Amino acid sequence: MTTTTENTAVTGAVGSARTRVEGRDKVTGAARYAGEIPFAELAHGWLVLSTVTRGRIRSVEDGPVRDMPGVLTVLHHGNAPRVDTGYMGFLGRPNPVVGLFQHDRVPFMGWPVALVVAETSEQAREAAEALEVRYEEEAHDVGFTAGHPGTYTPDAASMPDADTAKGDLAARLREAAFVVDEEYSTPEEHHNSMEPHAATARWEGGRLEVVDSNQGTFWVASELASLFSLDPGSVRVRSEHVGGGFGSKGLAPHQVAAVMATTLLHRPVRVVLTRRQMFSLVGFRSPTAQRVKLGADTDGRLRAFDHEALSLTSTVHEFVEASAGVGRVMYDADAHGTRHRLVRLDVPTPTWMRAPGEAPGSFAVESAVDELAEKCGLDPIELRARNEPAVGPVSGLPFARRSLLACFEEGARRFGWAGRDPRPGLRREGRWLLGTGMAAATFSAGVGASTAAVTAEPDGHFTVRINASDIGTGARTAMVSVAADALRVGPDRIRVRIGDSDLGPAWIAGGSMGTRSWAWAVRLAADELRELLALGGSIPPEGITARSDTSEAIGALAQKERHSYGAQFAEAAVDITTGEVRVRRLLGIFAAGTVVNPLTARSQLVGGMTWGLSMALHEEAVRDPASGGYVNADLAGYHVAAHADVPHIEADWVDDHDPEDPVGIKGLGEIGIVGVAAAIANAVWHATGVRHRRLPIRPDRVLAAAEQARGRAREDDRGA
Repeated sequence: MTTTTENTAVTGAVGSARTRVEGRDKVTGAARYAGEIPFAELAHGWLVLSTVTRGRIRSVEDGPVRDMPGVLTVLHHGNAPRVDTGYMGFLGRPNPVVGLFQHDRVPFMGWPVALVVAETSEQAREAAEALEVRYEEEAHDVGFTAGHPGTYTPDAASMPDADTAKGDLAARLREAAFVVDEEYSTPEEHHNSMEPHAATARWEGGRLEVVDSNQGTFWVASELASLFSLDPGSVRVRSEHVGGGFGSKGLAPHQVAAVMATTLLHRPVRVVLTRRQMFSLVGFRSPTAQRVKLGADTDGRLRAFDHEALSLTSTVHEFVEASAGVGRVMYDADAHGTRHRLVRLDVPTPTWMRAPGEAPGSFAVESAVDELAEKCGLDPIELRARNEPAVGPVSGLPFARRSLLACFEEGARRFGWAGRDPRPGLRREGRWLLGTGMAAATFSAGVGASTAAVTAEPDGHFTVRINASDIGTGARTAMVSVAADALRVGPDRIRVRIGDSDLGPAWIAGGSMGTRSWAWAVRLAADELRELLALGGSIPPEGITARSDTSEAIGALAQKERHSYGAQFAEAAVDITTGEVRVRRLLGIFAAGTVVNPLTARSQLVGGMTWGLSMALHEEAVRDPASGGYVNADLAGYHVAAHADVPHIEADWVDDHDPEDPVGIKGLGEIGIVGVAAAIANAVWHATGVRHRRLPIRPDRVLAAAEQARGRAREDDRGA
C-alpha cells in the first residue's frame, strides 16, 4: 500500500509538441493492426461481389467450389443467417448493404453476393474467383447529371433541414449591382485509407469478440448487437490501431460476414477487403452539381445568396452530401436560400468523407465569391471581410467565437498577399503562368457525450480509460496531455487505454469531434480524482478510480453557432503548352480552439491541405455507363497526389481558446481540406484568366478551356 503525496504542479502538457506515445511501436512493427493479429485456427473469408449493376440472383453454383482445397463453407442468400436491419442505430438506420445475403436483389455492381471461407486467404480467393453466380440482369442508370429527371428533395428523416430560405431572392437579385450565377461540379471521390478494412470475429466465453479497424468500437459493437439480435453486453469490439478512416470505417459488410462465418464454423474468421472492393463497399463522396447565385450592391455587400446542391444516393439507402450547408454559416444576405436535392441511381450508397458537405460546398461557394470580388473590383479578402455576419446567417444564433478575420489577417501577412495585382494572366516564368488565390474555410465544432475513467495506481502512475479511436490523429498522446494537466503531474506518469467497447460509450472519431469529446470526459474524471486524492489516505492495490459522463454538461450548453475557421492561400503555376497545373505553395491559417499537440495537429492540417490539392487536381472516380462499374477502382487509375505533387505546405493557427470547453478545444481534423480546392482554382484563374468550375482541373480541361477562351476572344474581335 502506497501513501499519497501532494502532486507537484506540472502544467503545460496541453499545447506542447509531443511525439506519439505509440510512435516507436508503429515504426518498429510492434503495433499490430486488425489484419495482422494472430489467432489459433484462423479461417479466412473472401467476399464475392456482383458483376451486374441491377437485377436478381438466379443461382449460386457453389457445389464445385465447396470441393476445392481448403474451402470450409460458402455463404449466400440461400443459406446465410437472418439478420435485422430495421433497427435505429447510433447514426440512424443502417445501410442495407450490411444486411448480407438476405435476398436475391442486386442494387449495384459490387453488391456482396457470397462469402467463401477457407483455411488460407489464398484458397479463399481462388475459390471466390471460381464461384459462378448467375443473374437476371435489368436495365440500370448510373448517370449523374445536373438535369436528371429523377431529382427530388431528401426525406426529412435523413435531412430535416434540406432547404432554408429567408427574404425575396428573386427581387434582391434583380436589384443587385453585381450578380454571379454559375454552376460548379465535383466528381465522385473515395477514401482509400492506407490500412484496408479488416475484421476478425470469434466467440470466446459466450461473447462475440470482433477485432476490427474502425472509428468507434462502441458504435460498431452496438450495431452488431442490434443486427444479430444479441444482448449488447455479449458483444466486444477491439480496435487498438487504425491506419486511417476518413469517414469510411463504421459498420461495413466485412465485419458482418466475419460474424456470420464464425457463428457457423465455431472458429475465428477474418475478412479483409481488397482495394477494389473498398470502392463499392465502404462508401464514397458523392459527385455534386451545384448552382450558386450571388447578388451584391456597389460596395460589395451581399443582397442575395442562393446555393442549390445536387448529389446522388443509392436505391437502397438515402444519404445526402450536405454541400449547401457551408453558406449557412459563412455569409449573410438580405435574402438567403440553400437547397439540397438528390437523385437515386443504381450505385453504392455514399457516406461521410473528410469534411462531408463542406469540402465540395466550399469549392462552389468560395469560387463564386471570388468571381463576385472580380466583378465588384474588390480584393477577395476585402469582399469576404465586408460580408462578415454578426450572427448565424440562417439560424440567427450568436457565434460562440468567430476568428475568421484573424485568419485572413495572419494568412495575408505570411503569404505576402499585400500588393497582389488582381489582374489575371500577367505573371510568367518561361512557359509557366503564375497566379495566387485564397478561400475561407469553416467546419462545425461539435461535441458528443462520452464516459471516461481515471485511476490512481499504487505505483504512482495514472491509468486513463476512454473508448477513443486513434485513426492516426494521435488520440492517445492528446489524452496523455489532457490528463497530465488536469492531474498536475508529468505526462510520463499517464497510461492510456483506448479502442475497446468494454471501456464504455464514447463519441466516435468523426466530425472533428473526437478529441474534444474525449478530452472533456477525461478532464472531468481527472478533476474528480484529484479531489479524491486531496482527501489523503493510502491507495489500495486496485487503485482509486473516478468516472465521468459528459451527457449532462454537454446538454447544458447554450445554443450557439460553434465552428472552426480557416483561410487558405495557394500559388499555382500553369504550363500553357501542356495544361499541367503545379501548386507551388499552400498556406493555411486556422482558428480551431486550443491545440492540444502542435506536432500532430500540424500533421492533420497539412494532411487535409494535401488532400484538398489532390481533390483540386487529381481525384475522380469514373463509371462506365454501359456496365455500371468503375473504370478506375484502384490506385493506378484513381489518381491521388503523390509526393512529387505536394509543394511547400505551411499550416498554423491563431489563438482561439473556447471558454465553454474545459480544455478550450474546437476540432481540426477536417477543416484542413475545406477551401483548398477553391483557393487553387482561384489561383489558376489568376494565372490564366480562365475559370475552372469543374473538378479536377486536369491538363486536358485546362487546354480545352484555354482554346474556348481564345475562340471567344476571336469572336469578340470579329464582332468589334
